[in-house]
Amino acid sequence: MADRTPPLSLEELRALVASGEIDTVVLAFPDMQGRLQGKRFAARFFLDDVLDHGTEGCNYLLAVDTEMNTADGYAMASWDRGYGDFAMHPDLSTLRRVPWNDGTALLVADLAWNDGSPVVAAPRQILRRQLERLAGLGYTAHVGTELEFIVFKDSYEQAWDRGYQDLVPANQYNIDYSVLGTGRIEPLLRRIRNEMTAAGLTVESAKGECNPGQHEIVFKYDEALVTCDQHAVYKTGAKEIAAQEGVSLTFMAKYNEREGNSCHIHLSLQDADGRNVMADDDAPDGMSSVMRHFLAGQLAALRDFSLLYAPNINSYKRFQPGSFAPTAVAWGHDNRTCSLRVVGHGRSMRFENRLPGGDVNPHLAVAGLVAAGLYGIEHKLELPGPCTGNAYTGAYEHVPTSLREAAGLWENSPIARAAFGDEVVAHYRNMARVELEAFDSAVTDWELRRSFERL
Repeated sequence: MADRTPPLSLEELRALVASGEIDTVVLAFPDMQGRLQGKRFAARFFLDDVLDHGTEGCNYLLAVDTEMNTADGYAMASWDRGYGDFAMHPDLSTLRRVPWNDGTALLVADLAWNDGSPVVAAPRQILRRQLERLAGLGYTAHVGTELEFIVFKDSYEQAWDRGYQDLVPANQYNIDYSVLGTGRIEPLLRRIRNEMTAAGLTVESAKGECNPGQHEIVFKYDEALVTCDQHAVYKTGAKEIAAQEGVSLTFMAKYNEREGNSCHIHLSLQDADGRNVMADDDAPDGMSSVMRHFLAGQLAALRDFSLLYAPNINSYKRFQPGSFAPTAVAWGHDNRTCSLRVVGHGRSMRFENRLPGGDVNPHLAVAGLVAAGLYGIEHKLELPGPCTGNAYTGAYEHVPTSLREAAGLWENSPIARAAFGDEVVAHYRNMARVELEAFDSAVTDWELRRSFERL
């Protein structure tokens, strides 16, 4: 990644701490589920002790389920290994203010073992490794994530007490692109937009979506690691702001039987001169040979890498015909029925992967996109013709329909093992196993409703 000016410089932080304007520094890293985990430090202690030496965190943080329960089967962390620490090293390029928390700044950390070696199964390290491979070809990836969420008038505590049932959405009907619909909750949307801007993110727009209470706020395309870090900051911040406003919002992929929350990911490649190497104005379709190989790699690895794009049980509920969530392993020019959609021309030429939902870990998903593209480039894969009609009804391979299917494809994928290594493949296969065992042992509301009296 090229050198860049952080949203907040170290010199500015020192001055703000000296004046008393900043008194707290958060140091955090994205965990397997894409959540920020870490510590809050007294700002002066951070500058005096943590900045140069880092801090420690229990390595179980990359070996737990969504509920933070310890789980067996992980090579890096277990009861047998004593659940020791890894080191958290601040990345100064991520330093920023946190406007929704008074007197607070935040940095993202990289994880390392005590001998200084990287924690290879950490999501940020997984992405870094793929970006290093890409840099070996002279390219950088630029990425945008389009993250949807549903807003409810209930607080998080009220939602918990109700078992997340019978919540009141902030809008009662489909408000896709409706200015009136977004205006109904503009105070919340405006606060999120403005405070993300003050945190160093560049907001593009906000719009309503189809499911009642569903909205999307989009941020400017940036270098891959920057976008993924900002995605994690935004997701955490949006929840915190909603809680402060006495409402709640969810990024889960499929809250109910209506439209799910997507997280479409756009990606393009640039060379050292900042030229979009995916574009070729002389080609009939405007796509360069690099683009064609890169996109062919996406198709070849899409099923194998679905675990990175759809990492949870609930993720697979989105993939329904006619839902604007994909079911076909297909690509097309500006075709929203396909898993892969090619858009833009010239400098804006890029593709969009439409599989991920709002529950995606962006670092893992973008690592998958880069690894798949590199596979296509390295093997000079030929791109098949585009889908020009309805991919839902076309004769295409189907995306995995369950976490169990996706985990099996991932575990047995030679593409995944070559790109990520055995340790990463085993780590995230175990993550899926833990979730599947938890779900298989649960009794759901659906079962109770169908079985309590009638069976």
